[in-house]
Amino acid sequence: MTMHRCKRRFALGAAMAALVTLTGNAWASEEPQVIVLTQTGCQFLESENGIDHAYKTAGKQDCEGINQKTAEQRLADAKVLQLKPGKYIFRVTNRDVPYMLGFYLRGSGVLGYTTLPRVSGGGLTMGKSRDYAIELEPGSYVYSCPLNPTPDYRLEVSAG
Repeated sequence: MTMHRCKRRFALGAAMAALVTLTGNAWASEEPQVIVLTQTGCQFLESENGIDHAYKTAGKQDCEGINQKTAEQRLADAKVLQLKPGKYIFRVTNRDVPYMLGFYLRGSGVLGYTTLPRVSGGGLTMGKSRDYAIELEPGSYVYSCPLNPTPDYRLEVSAG
């Protein structure tokens, strides 16, 4: 075999190996699904079926009072987010709350809190959005904003 032919075979083999590697990596690195959530005073809009209660709040204490009166009924009517296990990005926006907000997703109950993945963070000023990446496992979760106290909305993750 000539040197030129040997180099061509090597180059072809390397190209095929690279193609297999790229294809394998594309399958292995599944793109995360984006879940969009919008915060207004004391609530997440999507979680409450798009109903904007138009709560006016200047701070955490306003939401605590509002939630004391309304959270139980709002949670009874709220949409339970149903997802499959996998990678997600929760894109949270502070639509019009005049103070800094955050997001906190964690396992529900003592066992869920200690065993399931969680994500949290702040820094959401009015009009800003932030992404929170997480890989969800099967189980029951809750999510909320502790800075703009919202109810603990439910999220269920199951393979079926």
